Amino acid sequence: MFNRKPLIVFEGIEGSGKTTLINYVSRYLKKKKINFIKIREPGGNINSEKIRNLILNRNNKFNTFTDLMLYFAARSENIDLVIKKNYKKKIILIDRFTDSTTAYQHYGMGLDKSLIERINKILLKNIKPNIIFLNIISMQNLSKRLSARRNKNRYDKFKTKFYQKVQNGYLKLSKNKPFYTIIDSNDNLDNNKKKVLNKILKIIK
Repeated sequence: MFNRKPLIVFEGIEGSGKTTLINYVSRYLKKKKINFIKIREPGGNINSEKIRNLILNRNNKFNTFTDLMLYFAARSENIDLVIKKNYKKKIILIDRFTDSTTAYQHYGMGLDKSLIERINKILLKNIKPNIIFLNIISMQNLSKRLSARRNKNRYDKFKTKFYQKVQNGYLKLSKNKPFYTIIDSNDNLDNNKKKVLNKILKIIK
């Protein structure tokens, strides 16, 4: 009997395997006919997907503060149109969420952390993740995976130093937080799939 409806977030830098894992969990839940929704950030609904196209278009150039506001605009639409009405009613899987903003825009780009936290607090109110899977990856493997991508967006083209700062930021955010689970994406994929699924099954049963 599946009776718990957690909000589960998959975090990590580009090429870290988070999307592979969320898709695996999604297929499992669908096969077992367990009620859930899966969304991504930025994106997740018709309005947020339009904003996503603006943010990730490799031909667009925004200053860092504009970038931040676009991410918050997409999240605001997501919370209003999707998350609020499904929170604690369905299992919610999210490919990136609030800690992505802090990791990228604060630790990566140097924007004010307290500002980011204040706006997230305003947007989320009582909404909070039950589990966050943080996927980490070596810079060597990251480079290989990004090089293999055919269609690169604006966030696939930063220098290695930037991704290292962002990943280090994620690790700082995860410190002493029991709802975080670190997934080593340098490890065997099947092992990581089992680790993620076992964790989720423990909380939803």
